[in-house]
Amino acid sequence: MPAEPEVTVHGSLAEIPAQDWDSVACPESADGGRPVDPFTTHRFLLALERSGSTGTGTGWQPCPLVARLGGRIIAAAPLYAKSHSQGEYIFDHAWADAWQRAGGRYYPKLQLAVPFTPATGRRFLTLPGFEAEGTAALIGGAISLAEANRLSSLHVTFCTEAEADRGAALGLLRRRTQQFHWENAGYASYDDFLGQLASRKRKALRKERGIAQGFGGTIRTLTGDAIAPQHWDHFWAFYQDTGARKWGTPYLTRRAFEEFHATMRDDILLVLAERAGRPVAGALNFIGRDTLYGRYWGCIEDHPFLHFELCYHQAIDWAIAHGLKRVEAGAQGEHKLARGYLPVPVHSLHWIGDPGFSGAVARYLAAERAAVGEEIEVLTAYGPFRRCEPPE
Repeated sequence: MPAEPEVTVHGSLAEIPAQDWDSVACPESADGGRPVDPFTTHRFLLALERSGSTGTGTGWQPCPLVARLGGRIIAAAPLYAKSHSQGEYIFDHAWADAWQRAGGRYYPKLQLAVPFTPATGRRFLTLPGFEAEGTAALIGGAISLAEANRLSSLHVTFCTEAEADRGAALGLLRRRTQQFHWENAGYASYDDFLGQLASRKRKALRKERGIAQGFGGTIRTLTGDAIAPQHWDHFWAFYQDTGARKWGTPYLTRRAFEEFHATMRDDILLVLAERAGRPVAGALNFIGRDTLYGRYWGCIEDHPFLHFELCYHQAIDWAIAHGLKRVEAGAQGEHKLARGYLPVPVHSLHWIGDPGFSGAVARYLAAERAAVGEEIEVLTAYGPFRRCEPPE
């Protein structure tokens, strides 16, 4: 058996058998159970490729890594060559601008991430027991690929804290930003959760939900075979409206939703608001083993507070009913704080080939980490829970 893992670069997830990839991406699903993270599964990443959401012309060119030891896959990573900084949510636009103003060439770069998905999860997918060895091999392989192709940088976004620790120990620059997550403290119902809030906040949310639910229709939650192909026609209209307003061009293609329906509908929770027999708004969530991940929202009619109801309150309802530990409702949004979603740190790792520029970024990140830590502390104190503390 070789002393060091062998790392290979592939041009597509299709080149790697699903069983091999998932053996490191979601080994916990070997018994048929739900994966911890649906976004690093072979079926999700391949759906992005098959639908044309990633690949030629998108600025997300797949080049996944696989590490083998004695012919056995011990680790893998979803790696992409990027020609821009869109769809990342831990952004480096300012770094790119600074480097290019100085005469450098920032793009293309390497992004070790799940495209368009601001959800924390393992990025260095390793067999249990091979975490340190597999992570080191994948980082080494990615940096070697960047150097061989004279790429400016490597960015590992939304990794776990443990991965951030290992990456920093191997010399990568560490970054900390924040998101808002809801944590389930063993609540029996939404009212049980409300009971932990300050009286004024509790009354405000009850009023908000009452107004939203009185929009003149019904709200349905669908998963698995209850989701019909025609539901995606409606959701595509919602998604296009939101995408046009937020991003200019939606990241996912229409076919992506067909791929999700074909291979992942058991991993999806679709929340629809219907009026006069027609869906008028919807929220798309993905279901992990212990987390509900809110991903997309859209509407064709505006109704007060309906966005908050479908995206945040209904997600909490469903998580409580199904015993999930948390809801991650996507990137940004301090408005989530009043609805029980508290700030949590989010981690990323960065390698920059130019030593001088790397040093400048390292100094920036040190100051940013301190500022983010202070902001999390302040925002948590403004949370809606009684005594300004999260529940025990």
